[in-house]
Amino acid sequence: MDFDPNLRQIGGKERDPDAKKWNLGRSKRLGEGRGREKKKENAMEERRREETRKQPIVGRRKAKAEGRRRRRSSSMNSCQVLSRENLTHLLDSVDTFLFDCDGVIWKGDNLIDGVSETLDFLRSKGKKLVFVTNNSLKSRAQYALKFHFLGISVSPDEIFSSSFAAAMYLKLYNFPPQNKVYVIGGDGILEELRLAGFNAFGGPADANKTVDLKQNIFFEHDKSVGAVVVGIDPNINYYKLQYGTLCIRENPGCLFIATNRDAVGHMTAWQEWPGAGCMVAAMCGSTQKEPIVVGKPSTFMMEFLLQKFNVSCSKMCMVGDRLDTDILFGQNAGCKTLLVLSGCTTQSALQDPSNNIHPDFYTSKISDMLDLLEA
Repeated sequence: MDFDPNLRQIGGKERDPDAKKWNLGRSKRLGEGRGREKKKENAMEERRREETRKQPIVGRRKAKAEGRRRRRSSSMNSCQVLSRENLTHLLDSVDTFLFDCDGVIWKGDNLIDGVSETLDFLRSKGKKLVFVTNNSLKSRAQYALKFHFLGISVSPDEIFSSSFAAAMYLKLYNFPPQNKVYVIGGDGILEELRLAGFNAFGGPADANKTVDLKQNIFFEHDKSVGAVVVGIDPNINYYKLQYGTLCIRENPGCLFIATNRDAVGHMTAWQEWPGAGCMVAAMCGSTQKEPIVVGKPSTFMMEFLLQKFNVSCSKMCMVGDRLDTDILFGQNAGCKTLLVLSGCTTQSALQDPSNNIHPDFYTSKISDMLDLLEA
C-alpha cells in the first residue's frame, strides 16, 4: 500500500488527519499542565531549602547526623548473626570460601579451636577453599608448611599471600627484568620475587644495618632499583627507610608497592602487634607518595583469583576478622561476606555507630558452622 502523508496507519486501519490535530492539541494541553505542576514542585523545594538555611547550624548538623545514623542502622539491620537457617542457604549458594588466616585460622602459631574439622566439613561438601592472607612474612610454600605443622593439608596453589601478589603485580605489568627490587619486609616477599624471576634484595639482610649521621655523610643507593616493596617488617630500621626513600624519590619511575596497609595483626597468640600499615605510613611520610596496594582490600588480588579459579564472585564467600580489609575486599568484588570475631574485630566495634562496613553475616569463629548444623 502506498504511504499517504496525511494518513496514519494504526493497527492496520487508516485514521482521520483531524484526529492527529486533536492529539497534538491534547499533548500541548497536557504539557502545559505538567509545566504548571513542575513549577509548583520547584517552588515547594525552594521553600524547603530556605527553611533549612534558616535553621540554626547546630540543628542542621543534628539533622545530617540523624540521616547518617538512619543509614547506618539500616545497613546494620541487614547484617545477620549466623544461624542454622541462613548458614544452610549460604552453603547452598556458594561454591568457594575465601579465608583470611591471622585471627581466622590461627593466632600466631596456635590453631583456633575447631578450624581443622570445619575445613574438612566444607571440603566434604565439595567446596573449594582458598586462603587469602595479607601477612607477607611468608611465601606460599612457607605458609603451606605452617598449615602442615598445624595438622591441615593445604597446597601452595590454594594460598594467596600479599607477598605473592606483589610479585605477580610486577610480572603482569611487565617490570623490566634488568631493574632491581628493594624490599622492606620479610623472607616471604624476597622468595616470591625471586621465584617470579626478579632480582630482589634487602629484607632481613638489612636488619642489623645502621647509619652514622655524621655531618658530611652521603648515603649511597642503587640507581637500578625500579621498585620498592614494603610489607610487615619486625626489623624495620632507619637504614631501610632511608634506602627505600632514596630509591623512590631519586630513581626515575621507581614504583612504591605496599603489600597491604593493615594497622595491626595477630603476630602472636595473645596480642595484636603493629602491622604493615605502620611501615607503609613511614614511607608515605618520607617520600610524600602513596603506594600501589596489592593486598586486601585491593581488587588486584581478587582479579588474579578469578582468573585462576574461574569462579563467579556471586558464588564466593569471603571469611575474615577485619572489616577494613577482609570484608571490604569481599564487598568490593561482590562476594558474600562472613565476619568472625575471633581476631581483630569485636562485636562492639562492628555495631559502633561510626562503623560503615557491615558484612552479610557474623559469628564468633568459623567452627560455629559445625555447631549450628549439629544443633
